[in-house]
Amino acid sequence: MTEFRPGSFQVIPPVIKNLIIINALVFVAQKVFENNPSFNIENLFALHDVRSVFFRPHQLVTYMFLHGSISHIFWNMLILWMFGSILENFWGPKRFLIFYTVCGIGAAILHLVVLYHELTPLWQELATLPYHQQEIIKYTNPDLNSATLGASGAIFGCMVAFGLLFPNSLLYLYFFFPIKAKWAVLGYVCIELFMGIRNTAGDNVAHWAHLGGGLVGLLLVFYWKKTDRRNY
Repeated sequence: MTEFRPGSFQVIPPVIKNLIIINALVFVAQKVFENNPSFNIENLFALHDVRSVFFRPHQLVTYMFLHGSISHIFWNMLILWMFGSILENFWGPKRFLIFYTVCGIGAAILHLVVLYHELTPLWQELATLPYHQQEIIKYTNPDLNSATLGASGAIFGCMVAFGLLFPNSLLYLYFFFPIKAKWAVLGYVCIELFMGIRNTAGDNVAHWAHLGGGLVGLLLVFYWKKTDRRNY
């Protein structure tokens, strides 16, 4: 399939609409409780290193609904709508929701694996300190408790799926320059891989989470194409 020509198209299909609403409401809650010391939303629901005192298993899902700024949530929701609405119209709400959630979890897992490796020297250094100092630092060190948040990993999976299913559809870079979806997605993957390997100091973008979401999206599309040939 090279172009998207649905028989019945919804501009904002139900899952996309509800995801946007939930993300917006959570962002409002983040702002409301931003300075509340007794209820820190990011500590509770953003994704943390598995050794952090703030890590909880549910964060593998909840981190997708938190965002760091108005521009962060705006661009994520715009890109989710651009690619996700087409996928939901193509797959239907149930399959799209499964895809989105699994890609987000896959993004979190790969990010945690990389984060575990990156933070191991800090945890080893912490273990050499007296116990009372360890207990203080465990709660106060921002590097050990860095929070990852945003829907970008799941959205990256949507972009990869779009590039695989509709490779020759035209995307317009900066709204003027046409490029086929397959080349745009491949280029973005290469940029994320380069930036992830480079690991520049001060870069707060979770590049490996993006790649994790894209990898899971790739595997899911191939699996569904193999098991459901009638619809592909």
